[in-house]
Amino acid sequence: MNIAKALLTIMTLTSLAACTTLPGGSSSSTDPLVIQTQGSFAVGGKVVSTPGTYNNNNPTAAGQTIHGDHLYAFYQVPQNPKPLPIVMLHGAFQSARSWETTSDGREGFQTIFLRRGFPVYLVDQPRRGRAGNSTVAATIEPTPFDQLFFDQFRIGKWPNYFDNVQFDRKPETLDQFLRSVTPNTGPYDAGVIADAMAALFDKTGPGILFSHSQAGGPGWLTAIKSENVKGIVALEPGSGFIFPEGEMPVAMPSAAGTLTPESVPLADFKKLTRIPIVIYYGDNFPVEPTAERGQDNWRVRLAMARLWVAAINKHGGDAQLVHLPEIGIRGNTHFLMSDLNNVQIADLVSKFLAEKRLD
Repeated sequence: MNIAKALLTIMTLTSLAACTTLPGGSSSSTDPLVIQTQGSFAVGGKVVSTPGTYNNNNPTAAGQTIHGDHLYAFYQVPQNPKPLPIVMLHGAFQSARSWETTSDGREGFQTIFLRRGFPVYLVDQPRRGRAGNSTVAATIEPTPFDQLFFDQFRIGKWPNYFDNVQFDRKPETLDQFLRSVTPNTGPYDAGVIADAMAALFDKTGPGILFSHSQAGGPGWLTAIKSENVKGIVALEPGSGFIFPEGEMPVAMPSAAGTLTPESVPLADFKKLTRIPIVIYYGDNFPVEPTAERGQDNWRVRLAMARLWVAAINKHGGDAQLVHLPEIGIRGNTHFLMSDLNNVQIADLVSKFLAEKRLD
């Protein structure tokens, strides 16, 4: 038997001390989680060479190479896994940590869906986190963003929390949340991300894509580039809404700036109609214009997402949008997967996956 190829079994106990009832009536399990195999790798990217001859004893850039613009993936496969893995791609200023343990110490989507039998791949996108080697230069400034993120991610209006917010209010929780922020190490490029993600799906085979926020746009592009994307669950897509050429809606101004749609050839757009797609948005932003920057930012994104879903379905696709307050689920922030009711949100997602025969 080749020990190097033997399955690795890890008994991972959750950090909760007892079975805890969460908002929405679902419970988290404290049973041991058995992982049959796990690992990590880089995929995608390119190698850039510098002209010249490398001198071992007087090294300069001449004759050397740099490997960059790849993504980093960490995966775990539970016992008796379902056939389709879930690939989780984070949003702006985030990393794979978005899907891991929540800022207040509960299980995140990574563990929740492992417990539900799915192999899970967590991604750090190119030029972010553990995939930080960029082939294009960028300057990283220590920019104070904490209060802006508190507002824009709809935890509240600084320094006050929203009354119904699904976010733990202990100071240490907010501290942990703000320490999840991580910068780009190179220019943001949706095409670079989608290329690396398509390479990942080439490696994993057929799977389901979970995207969050800024990952919405690269997520659509990934599904266009790879037939191995069999479904998309998009949590609050924030940018990169693509429409067929000649069918572009008008740009949408807001207190946070103008949201502009992007065009792709109709043939590419129609590739999105072959898979089921669901979009979820949370609470505490209006559907009518407001001067409140942090909330108006999401008003136009919800409106654009509705047009995007309509465009997909017009061309024969299977897309739906769920605005959680409209189905009686209140208080969700921009981070649905780590809110206090994240098990309830996971239940909605699981129901969608079951209905679309993706589980």
